[in-house]
Amino acid sequence: MSRTEAASSSLSRKNKVGLALARVLGLIDMTSVFTPWPDSDAPGPPVSVLVAGTVLGVITLFAVVHTWLTANRTGSRVVAGSRILSAITSLPAFFVTGVPAWAVAVVALLVVVTIVVIALVLSRPAPEPTTT
Repeated sequence: MSRTEAASSSLSRKNKVGLALARVLGLIDMTSVFTPWPDSDAPGPPVSVLVAGTVLGVITLFAVVHTWLTANRTGSRVVAGSRILSAITSLPAFFVTGVPAWAVAVVALLVVVTIVVIALVLSRPAPEPTTT
């Protein structure tokens, strides 16, 4: 058995699903830098939030790959932390006036998926098989 197979076998199915969803969210975050940057008077997220989203997406992807290959719990915590920070940057959409309803619905969906990802990624991994 290779090192990769041995490491990924200690991840539970919940962990793997959470990591897969985190990967999708990380890819979505990475595209935020390609969103048209608003003028200073136009509604929309500030440029700093768009750049932070991209950086958090990259961090998420690296942590997902690291966790998948090594089954390291520290990687799971980095995934959860980056997803929490990403969700926090999207929360102003609920409170700022002038945000279209469809954008609020998308942000709400992404926040709910983020909560699910955090719960799945931080769930206990599968117990190590014992040999007798």
